[in-house]
Amino acid sequence: MRGWWQDFTDLVLPADCGGCGRARTALCEPCRGALYGAAPRRVRPMPAPPGLPAVHAAAPYADAVRAVLLAHKERGALALAGALGEALARAVCAGAGAYPDGGPLLLVPVPSARWATAARGHDPVRRIALAATRALRRDGVPARVLPVLRQRREVADQSGLDARRRLMNLTGALHVVPGRERLLAAGRVVLVDDLMTTGASLTEAARALRAAAPTERAVRAPGAESPGSMGSGGKVRTQAAVVAASPDSFEINRN
Repeated sequence: MRGWWQDFTDLVLPADCGGCGRARTALCEPCRGALYGAAPRRVRPMPAPPGLPAVHAAAPYADAVRAVLLAHKERGALALAGALGEALARAVCAGAGAYPDGGPLLLVPVPSARWATAARGHDPVRRIALAATRALRRDGVPARVLPVLRQRREVADQSGLDARRRLMNLTGALHVVPGRERLLAAGRVVLVDDLMTTGASLTEAARALRAAAPTERAVRAPGAESPGSMGSGGKVRTQAAVVAASPDSFEINRN
C-alpha cells in the first residue's frame, strides 16, 4: 500500500531534486550529469573478495549520486527509479557488450534483507532493475528481470560492518528459489544492485547462482574475476552491474 501511495504522490505533487534539493524537479540537469556524465567503468574494491564477478558501475558513489540513491532507497522518492534505471542499463551494456554471444540479458537483482524491504515499503533494487529493462528494450536490447534469488537466513545490518565482517555476514545467506534454476539458462545473466562498496553482496549472489547452476550453460556470461567462480557443474561465470560504486574502486583501472 505504501509503495502504491508513494507512486501516486510522485505523479501529482511537485518534487524536489533528489540530488541537490532544487525545487520542482525530480532530478535537475547538473545532478543528471553526475549520474550519466561519464562512461560506465569496470570497478573493483580493494581488497576484492574471492569470487567477485566483473562489475561495471555508472558513477562513483559520492555527492549528488549518493543523495539520489539514498532518496530513492531510504526516503521513498520512487520517481527517481527511471533515472537510476537508465544509469544501470548503461552499466549493464558496458559489461555485456563485450560478450556478444546472443540471448536476452537476464537481470538478477541482489535481494535486500526482508526487514529492510519491510521498513522501506519497497524493493529499491528490483524497482531499478525493472526500469533498466525498459531502457534496454527501448534501445533494442532484449532484457528482462529474473528475481530468482532469496535470503535463506536473516542477516545483520551491513552499515556498521567492515569488509571482512560483511563477507562473513552474507556468506551462505542467499539461494536460488528451488525450481527456478532452469530459468538461468534462457540468456546471459547479469547480477544487478544499486551500490557496490566492499563487493560482499555481489560475491554472495554470484556464489548462490553458481551453486544452483546445473550445467555450464546455466549462467553463460563471461567475466568472473577468479578461479573461485568455477562451479561443480562446469564453468559457471557471472558478471555484474551497479548504479554506483565506492570512489576508491574507480581510482585504478585494473582491467
